[in-house]
Amino acid sequence: MTNELHLDEMDESSIVNNDPVLKSDNNMDDYDIPSSTSDLEAVYDIPVKVSAILGKTQMKVSQLMKLNKGAIIELDRKVGEAIDIYVNNNLVARGEVVVVDDKLGITMTEIVKSVTK
Repeated sequence: MTNELHLDEMDESSIVNNDPVLKSDNNMDDYDIPSSTSDLEAVYDIPVKVSAILGKTQMKVSQLMKLNKGAIIELDRKVGEAIDIYVNNNLVARGEVVVVDDKLGITMTEIVKSVTK
């Protein structure tokens, strides 16, 4: 069983009244899942913390204090490797860094299905 879901393009059957339709993976009726994004309006104004992690490293405080402007810090990821996207400290997706109007942005390439505990 995989823990990842890949994003698919939406088609006409995915939209009802200009709202994307959320579908359950099983064929049973699932009354806990909203049928469209308009059913989620109550949560639209709730703030969430979104973090995109390019990579990590460990260093001693003495090494950190010696860093100057322009210093290069080696991270544990390679160029072109997917970055992790967290929402409220929970891994939810992986993606790629993109440049949009001279600013950095993120494009999600896959959704990470949460592992039930």
